[in-house]
Amino acid sequence: MKFNAATLTFALVCYATGIAQTNSTTVIEDFKPSTLNQPGKEYPQVNSQGYARFKIEAPAADSVRVSLGLGGRGGTKLNKVEDGSWMGTTEGPMDEGFHYYHLTVDGGTFNDPGALNFYGSTRWESGIEIPAHDQEFYALKDVPHGKVEQILFPSKSTNTSRRAFVYTPPGYDKDQSKKYPVLYLQHGWGEDETAWSNQGRANLIMDNLIAEGKIDPFLIVMTYGMTNEIRFGGLRNFDITPFQTVLVDELIPYVDANYRTVADKSHRAMAGLSMGGMETKMITLNKPDVFSYYGLLSGGTYSPEDIKDKDDVKLIFLSSGSKERPEAVKSAAAALNEAGIKAVSYVSEGTAHEFQTWRRSLHELAPLLFK
Repeated sequence: MKFNAATLTFALVCYATGIAQTNSTTVIEDFKPSTLNQPGKEYPQVNSQGYARFKIEAPAADSVRVSLGLGGRGGTKLNKVEDGSWMGTTEGPMDEGFHYYHLTVDGGTFNDPGALNFYGSTRWESGIEIPAHDQEFYALKDVPHGKVEQILFPSKSTNTSRRAFVYTPPGYDKDQSKKYPVLYLQHGWGEDETAWSNQGRANLIMDNLIAEGKIDPFLIVMTYGMTNEIRFGGLRNFDITPFQTVLVDELIPYVDANYRTVADKSHRAMAGLSMGGMETKMITLNKPDVFSYYGLLSGGTYSPEDIKDKDDVKLIFLSSGSKERPEAVKSAAAALNEAGIKAVSYVSEGTAHEFQTWRRSLHELAPLLFK
């Protein structure tokens, strides 16, 4: 290759840039097992920068890839090492908080045997936790704890018994005279009624807020939103009517009959993440006599024109991650407030369409409810 002055200058610039990039992204070797690992398993691991490292025992495999990665480039490709296992590290730090992932081994989809499983993307996926700078608000602490209990409620509309989980706050069983407001909290597409407790840490968020005196206790009810019958990308064809019937005509009466609730709309809220937000918007607009507090967590927005009677609504909460469409929730909340409808927007810094956004959103929403 023939070099001239310009070529040499360009090469030197590229070389210097490469050094700068390498130095600025040096991976710190302080990896520790993820807090969501199976008992006794060393991998996957995370470091203080948010990188994730994987080790998979598959000596007969020809290729192993982890779906977790950056930039839509197919995740993280693992390389075979001397002991026959496959290892690799994400090319950059991941967003803080919880992430789903799976393995692709020789073209087949599998879960990581080192990690716990969580229901998402219409299947049980492996999970990993990237430590967050603000993780104390959902940490397990030495404070009084509420309960999350499974209920099976009769559903005539679906000709079966359906499952829900109910969070009752600390002290619920002690004072039999006290009644509580209720938040009906919905999961996203491909998830189920376990998501908010397992991935979202909703119960721990509530326990900590109550212990800090930041909220008055209330119940949270989480049920399956009939979302998995809709394939990804097919939400336009979603019919809210079956789930609306289950929620409004079957679940709410069951909860009011079996728990000490204040059974009126001013003490009832509905919120949801992603598709659960879509469900929330549809049902709250269809049934303005049922809920007074609305929350869409990365789940769209309301406009002033959506609200037929502003006296029906005590609060609208809109949130998103800063890597989603934060300006949309900010401008929507501003328009609602200008129209005389109380609205609050919240943006989770440094996160996208993921559970750290929604954990933070619930933490911000809860103190605003039932005031």
